[in-house]
Amino acid sequence: MRAVVMGGTAGIGLAVADALTDAGVKVTVTGRDPVKLAALDGRVAGAERLDGTDRAAVAEFFARHGQFEHLVLAFSPGPVGLGPVREVGLADIEAAFSGKLFAYLHAIQRAEVTESITMISAASARAALPGTVALAGVNGAIERIVSPLAAELAPVRVNAVSPGVIDTAWWSFLPDDLRQAQFATTAGSVPAGRIGTPADVAGAVCYLIGAGLVTGSILPVDGGFTVA
Repeated sequence: MRAVVMGGTAGIGLAVADALTDAGVKVTVTGRDPVKLAALDGRVAGAERLDGTDRAAVAEFFARHGQFEHLVLAFSPGPVGLGPVREVGLADIEAAFSGKLFAYLHAIQRAEVTESITMISAASARAALPGTVALAGVNGAIERIVSPLAAELAPVRVNAVSPGVIDTAWWSFLPDDLRQAQFATTAGSVPAGRIGTPADVAGAVCYLIGAGLVTGSILPVDGGFTVA
């Protein structure tokens, strides 16, 4: 069994690649950082440098690899577009959409998948947090396209995993003390009583990949953030 994890050199994507590899899946990881890619030598079946926003390169990648069973889309442009809507530049909002939603859609257009596509969105899609308009727009759009994609691409199953606050480098824009304070505040406000780890999200992705009767679904992995 073969899978491609796009955006798989760190954080959630890397945790997914590791979990699938441990389950016996031959995983090819893509990413932009050559140092991180080199560190994956021998850890996964393959690792290739690829910018998910480079449409020609993405098309060539899928043409060269041919058919495979599973596609996991875990691109993250980082906290681009984060901030009050009247202060965020439109170029940053466009970059947030290009780096995730549009990159996802182009990969789906070009990939020859036989079993499942799993996208990583985020709980900002269903939250009401000031300063997250761009993030909510991107992730909300991703979650909204799950159902029509599942219907259109059947029998390929299409699902999304929607993480809440996860301890990854995404939060590195905050100084360590502020980051830890944010994590503590979130942990104290959600039913699960803690923030998430990349392994938590990877477990949900692996479940969806193996769940043959689940399609068109969005699986929150947020500790109850969106119901708290």
